[in-house]
Amino acid sequence: MTSRGAGTAFSRKNYRLSTEPEKSKVTGRVLYMPCEKGALWVQGASLILIEISYQVAEGRLGPSTVVLDHTSGFEGLLLVDDDLLGVIGHSNFGSIRATTCVYKGKWIYEVLISSQGLMQIGWCTLNCRFNQEEGVGDTPDSYAYDGNRVRKWNVTTTNYGKEQKAGDSCSLDAAGPCEVNGISLGTAFDNITRGAGMAYFPAISLSFKESVAFNFGSRPLRYPLVEGYRPLQDPPVADLVKARKLLGYLKNVIHIGIDVTEGKLVEKDTSMWQLQGEPTVLITLAHIFNYFSPLMCKVYLVEDVLMTFLLSILERGGAVEAHPLIQQLLDLMWLLMEEYEVHECLKQLLMSLLRAYRFSPIIPDLGLQIHYLRLTIAVLKHEKSRKYLLSNVLFDVLRSVVFFYIKSPLRVEEAGLQELIPTTWWPNRFTKEGKESKEVKEESAEERLRRRAYERGCQRLKKRIEVVEGLQVQILKLLLNNKDRGGGEASRYIFLNKFRKFLQENASNRGNLAVLCPPEYMVCFLHRLIAALRYFWDGHKVKTPASLSSEEAYVPPQLFYNGKVDYFDLQRLGGLLSHLKKTLKDDLAAKANILIDPAELQAVTMDDLDEDEESATSAAQVSWSQRPSAALAIGGALARPAWLSSPTLGRANRFLSTAAVSLMNPRRPLGALEKIKVLTLRAEQRTREDIEGTHGNDGLLLGKPPEEPDQPITENSLLEVLDGIVMMYNLSVHQQLGKMVGVSDDVNEYAMALKDTEEKISRCPKRRRDIHEELLKSQKVFSEKLNHLSRRLAWINVTIYSKEKMQDIYWLLRVCIRTIEHGDRTGSLFAFMPEFYLSVAMNSYSALKNYFSPVNSMEELPGYEETLMRLAAILAKHFADSRIVGTDIRDSLMQALASYVCYPHSLRAVERIPEEQRISMMKNLLAPYEQRPWAQTNWILVRLWRGCGFGYRYTRLPHLLKTKPEDASLPSLQKPCPSTLLQRHMAELLRSDRDLAPSFLNSVLNQLNWAFSEFIGMIQEIQQAAERLERNFVDSRQLKVCATCFDLSVSLLRVLEMTVTLAPEIFLDWNRPSSELLLRRLAQLLNQVLNRVTAERNLFDRVVNLRLPGLESVDHYPILVAVTGILVRLLTFHGPYSLKETERATAVLLADPCFQLRSIQYLLGHAEPSALAAAAPATDNQWSRAESLLQSPVPAHAMSCHQGASRHQAQAQLQVCGILSGPQLCQGLHLVISFLCLG
Repeated sequence: MTSRGAGTAFSRKNYRLSTEPEKSKVTGRVLYMPCEKGALWVQGASLILIEISYQVAEGRLGPSTVVLDHTSGFEGLLLVDDDLLGVIGHSNFGSIRATTCVYKGKWIYEVLISSQGLMQIGWCTLNCRFNQEEGVGDTPDSYAYDGNRVRKWNVTTTNYGKEQKAGDSCSLDAAGPCEVNGISLGTAFDNITRGAGMAYFPAISLSFKESVAFNFGSRPLRYPLVEGYRPLQDPPVADLVKARKLLGYLKNVIHIGIDVTEGKLVEKDTSMWQLQGEPTVLITLAHIFNYFSPLMCKVYLVEDVLMTFLLSILERGGAVEAHPLIQQLLDLMWLLMEEYEVHECLKQLLMSLLRAYRFSPIIPDLGLQIHYLRLTIAVLKHEKSRKYLLSNVLFDVLRSVVFFYIKSPLRVEEAGLQELIPTTWWPNRFTKEGKESKEVKEESAEERLRRRAYERGCQRLKKRIEVVEGLQVQILKLLLNNKDRGGGEASRYIFLNKFRKFLQENASNRGNLAVLCPPEYMVCFLHRLIAALRYFWDGHKVKTPASLSSEEAYVPPQLFYNGKVDYFDLQRLGGLLSHLKKTLKDDLAAKANILIDPAELQAVTMDDLDEDEESATSAAQVSWSQRPSAALAIGGALARPAWLSSPTLGRANRFLSTAAVSLMNPRRPLGALEKIKVLTLRAEQRTREDIEGTHGNDGLLLGKPPEEPDQPITENSLLEVLDGIVMMYNLSVHQQLGKMVGVSDDVNEYAMALKDTEEKISRCPKRRRDIHEELLKSQKVFSEKLNHLSRRLAWINVTIYSKEKMQDIYWLLRVCIRTIEHGDRTGSLFAFMPEFYLSVAMNSYSALKNYFSPVNSMEELPGYEETLMRLAAILAKHFADSRIVGTDIRDSLMQALASYVCYPHSLRAVERIPEEQRISMMKNLLAPYEQRPWAQTNWILVRLWRGCGFGYRYTRLPHLLKTKPEDASLPSLQKPCPSTLLQRHMAELLRSDRDLAPSFLNSVLNQLNWAFSEFIGMIQEIQQAAERLERNFVDSRQLKVCATCFDLSVSLLRVLEMTVTLAPEIFLDWNRPSSELLLRRLAQLLNQVLNRVTAERNLFDRVVNLRLPGLESVDHYPILVAVTGILVRLLTFHGPYSLKETERATAVLLADPCFQLRSIQYLLGHAEPSALAAAAPATDNQWSRAESLLQSPVPAHAMSCHQGASRHQAQAQLQVCGILSGPQLCQGLHLVISFLCLG
């Protein structure tokens, strides 16, 4: 539909009212034609494209095959399945209607609900106008039922019905009773508008990401047809009767055998029936299938007759292997049916199974899901059927990923979690910031009993879910079978090519909603695929003891450059593949004996192939990012998502492989110096020999570099599966893992609210009963919400954050670490590695650290310390690796290293890496800041220093302690954990390298000058805006930039303080070439900062006092203590020539034209500018006292914060000394700084 202004473009000629009597043909669940009774059933849909033919029946107008009108009858952005029966909302409140309307009689249709959000399902007329705020039921001639809010809608709304959940079937009767799963809810509407021109269409309005599937009658209804109602699309009644009779004949044949000796019929056990038998039996079966086969091409009959029969076979219990009859029946189908009939039957059977699994309601024992998965396994166990389905259906017509998904219930009642987990529990040890308290509190006996009962309930739930997960893994084991080589390629090699196309669709269409697989599906698929992969990997280890076990798995580096595996347009560490092939072709020839085909050097993308006139050089410079992406038609109904049904024909073949290169199979073993020319080969053209290799051809491992060991790893095909798993994690799995943590955060927030409410109840005076009652109500609300969330959290912890899932992610982290280490040893060829390996290494560690705790701790994983150290070594080495050119991946490495040094356990891991790597890391951090991202580098140095600087042991700024941080787990809010070891390396580098220190410090001073100048300019603009008389608003982005510049200034000052403390001779030893210049530049900047911040009634004060949101960090304290720390270190230097050096530093500070005495007075807390100047001249005794104070060491507590001693005491002692007159000014300032340090 369109907006109210434009209206809905509906063609009148297709929908003229008629009274021609003709029998209506329909099937479905629930909807009403308003003349008599209206009924809306929420459930049902089919998954195949239906041929459309127009047929007029009494009371019904439109095509006999009813689908959703995706051409004109919609409003908002919607994704419509290819069968035009399923729909997903992708806008605020999208609406769509069907192609058929009714004006007389009783009609129903069925809607299967796979989500539980906002949706209004019902009827509307042609004249209804919907928009993004008003949908079905919000206009006069539309009627809707909303099971989410439990209301009925017709302009106004009233309470009606009961809460719906996924899988429910609801009947809404406009003039009679409404039913949900057969239970009457009473009359829905009794004022339906009737008359000329009033015909009603099935319609729905649904919000973002809500999903349903309609069944107008193309498939069997889940619940019995309501008496007196007709579905909008008639079932094939005659064919249905015939199919059931033929199935009965088939059952009789396989149930009865012929006793040749006695010449009579005898009953046989159907489970032991075999295809080979008497000719009479086979002839009889052939005669039955002659009539039965054509019927099995119709989806209604496949689902109602064949699937029901096959499911009944498995209902007898036992393992799938205990029911060979299904395999025998599939043999019969391939033997006695035409090939096209078998293909269509199998396709419809798998589609029906997927639909049934996807829309099955969640019951406590997950029996429905188990039922459908068992039949799927039984069908896929048949080799010929499995290969056909893999080649043509599972990844082309529908998305097999749906079979590996276990949906999470939004309401605990639907999954029976109240029975499984009768006792709820939640952690009660959280601080006000939301972080788990480090204090170990003794658990009460009652709390211990609750926790143990809750854990037992979680274990019961885990056992039931593990049954489903085990069946899902069995499916993947069948798809990864590489021993079924009869009649073509083994299943594994078909799966590999389809799996690669699946990855390509999700990697190359990141913005195309119709193609992407939902991340929640991807998470489950990844875990099941890891389990199946490790099963085959370790099985190969048993057969080949010399190979690696799955615990030692990695992807060898030759996969990244020999072209056997397609990485589409994904970025490599060294940049574009075309560029790497040209610049590193000599290295490939020397190290891997590989020659790139000249055609690959001239054109590596489909875009390049279209431009024949371009030279090889220009072709290499074509940016893949300019490739046009699939556009999303805003405001239109889009095609069915590929992960649910068939993709657009040829979509998988649109992309010519940009990186896939097949090596010519040599006819004899290769000599050491022989080179192999490579040329492009599409993924679907690969064979088993291209993957596993043959004599003289290593397949995927061709082009092994000399640095790689000779030890065999595993089967080559498993290496490609492993590579695909890593890519899957990078595409969407990590994002989904972070998203689901929100439930745990909600539990923490409600637990803190409940605890706070209970404390208020205990403190509430007895005389205030009104307050006490309100607090009790709040306590009840919080408790009920926590009961619900704790049960839902149990489900999420079992399916996503269990210990086994954590071990999968940890295993993936170790795979990436080993892969990166092996790739690093290849030298320049490391540039061919895809960027996502480094991304997955960083993100998987982040997930283990942040998402799986406190349920499971990373520290309990085997080899945790070693893994942490190896990852630290990777970050330390590669954040400045010249072989990595991508800006995004370099920034990610820098951010990961910055986060690494914020936590004590990971910082200790950095300190444990080899000394040579530590020194190299520090040298890279001290490289000049110009022409590179320096903010993260500076942040890392600041974190290494934090906790050692002057007044720099705080976790949060003192003036912000009373406010709650948005996210207490941020790295910047962690307690200081300085590294003296890395500080020592920094000091040694600055002292020993006379060129490094000046270049580094000059760059820091330049950036400080820029950052502080920008900050001052920004606060001037903010002040001017605040002083205007008219009402105005300061742009939030401007405030953010201002705060960022201030934070950068403070962090740069802290790095200068760190440098002055660790290597003061760089500034004070003027025998060094640049020391004097550096000292004068430093003094100039310090005086400028002090003047701007400490001036009376200055700009800085006025902006700080405004207390603008976004400028919370801008305050006097952080910047003044940073400046003070530098002054203290410069003027209290204790070196070989301490007195001479400190006097020199003091003289430079005073000689600077910007120096103002009032800035020092401000630091000491003087209110009057003349307070120190009016003091009397110092006597000899006073100077002796001052000198003794000067020579005394600075107390440790004074270095932690300048608020330690009384500022008034220091002020009084300075006034007594009277040191700021006459020729003793330099020594006086030195003493002032000493007092400042002590105070």
